[in-house]
Amino acid sequence: GRASPPLAALSQVLRLERSRRNAIVFPLQKLERHLAPGTDAARFRLFQPGLAALQRAEALFRSDRGHTIDYVSSAVRMDHAPPPALPEVCFIGRSNVGKSSLIRALFSLAPEVEVRVSKTPGHTKKMNFFKVGKYFTLVDMPGYGYRAPQDFVEMVESYLQERHNLKRTFLLVDGVVGLQKTDHIAVEMLEEFGIPYVMVLTKTDRVSRGVLLKNVLEIQEFVKESTQGCFPQLFLVSSVEFSGVHLLRCFVAHVTGNLPTVEAS
Repeated sequence: GRASPPLAALSQVLRLERSRRNAIVFPLQKLERHLAPGTDAARFRLFQPGLAALQRAEALFRSDRGHTIDYVSSAVRMDHAPPPALPEVCFIGRSNVGKSSLIRALFSLAPEVEVRVSKTPGHTKKMNFFKVGKYFTLVDMPGYGYRAPQDFVEMVESYLQERHNLKRTFLLVDGVVGLQKTDHIAVEMLEEFGIPYVMVLTKTDRVSRGVLLKNVLEIQEFVKESTQGCFPQLFLVSSVEFSGVHLLRCFVAHVTGNLPTVEAS
């Protein structure tokens, strides 16, 4: 398999000086310092696990002889999906939002796992299932919007409505451009079905701090005013710089029931 990239492991991040280390693990808090005085920052710190929880989560994403992480199968219809034996999370988002790159970053400590990253938007045409030992399953859903598969809506709607082991849906939003019309349609679908979800802003390395902060505040306001099922804290990630990836692993471990208690630091 490939070697793990730098900063993929928490031990590498912990060697950095403190402010850089905190910026990689908690990228939202790095932005918090630039809020206007008096702005309520509670939504920047709702999920703030301590080091022990981060390390426990990382162990789930690191393969070894007794703990295998495998691509299981792909499906275009629900009757092709593997049996719903484990807690499950799914990742959805617009084509070209960086979904496969993020999943590859999450699984970077299991380099034998093959997550295809395409240069062509809309390449993921099927639901791809990855089994993380005996703990949970992660599902990579087809991208919506540009070049989405024709049966996308049918596939995704039936998955969201029928998959009773689904614990959380991760809705990926491009951090450079913020919420788009197609993202609003996805939000409406999740809200209509009563699916608990969380928004993840991708590609944060490609955007200026000012634009990113503006997008974060606008989306937080939208979540507060217009959603019922969305977790109030956004997650910021860069698959290139690995910022936010360790925290996202921890949140996945938490929502799948694999972190009995998350200690706030």
